[in-house]
Amino acid sequence: MLLAIDTSSFVLGCALAEKDKLVAEWTIARKLTHSARLIPHMDKLMEDAGVAKKEIEAVAVGKGPGSFTGLRIGLATAKMIAHIWQVPLIGVDTLEALAWNMAGANAFILPLIDAQRGNVYAALYSAYENIWPETSIEVAPIEEVISAAVRHGGPIIAVGEGADLYKEKLINAGIQLAAPANRYSRAASVAGVAQMRWEEGKIDDPLTLLPNYIRRSEAEVLWEKKHQTQ
Repeated sequence: MLLAIDTSSFVLGCALAEKDKLVAEWTIARKLTHSARLIPHMDKLMEDAGVAKKEIEAVAVGKGPGSFTGLRIGLATAKMIAHIWQVPLIGVDTLEALAWNMAGANAFILPLIDAQRGNVYAALYSAYENIWPETSIEVAPIEEVISAAVRHGGPIIAVGEGADLYKEKLINAGIQLAAPANRYSRAASVAGVAQMRWEEGKIDDPLTLLPNYIRRSEAEVLWEKKHQTQ
């Protein structure tokens, strides 16, 4: 049994999966404090599913890009669980997991996560037969991302919170939006990707698994500038 956690956005999700079967999933799509709710949320999910701690054989976590605070909370919790329960840890790229929401769509999938000030974290994936990356993950202005996607050609379906934020620009460019049920981060998709990696023997070292921020926070940049001038 694999336990998956995703706190990379305003969505808080936990899921339980074994092999190709989703056992249980619990998602809260509200801007709540993940640090106060993640552990109780996870415990309640396991209780309702009738799953004991001893049945958890691995833990997976969305590692970003996404919310700086959310990623730190999710990674810290997943590492703690892996250490205390002595189980493998698997980190999953958030954009890849979002693309897996649309598996079998026979289209190109454009996951978008808000990166503030008109920028988004983005990548393009193919959802023909399987999920394959068409481009690498980047942070760029939404206009540049849309232009590049249009040049690539479609059909293209946008997912993620960025799809909501910039829906008018996307629709005007001829890019579809995924249905609400598939548009947001899902711990079930994190679990699905992690399950494949786990079966291939691809697990992460808790000491070296870090959030995939793509870029540093403004606080880190300001701290560096301050100390360079001293």
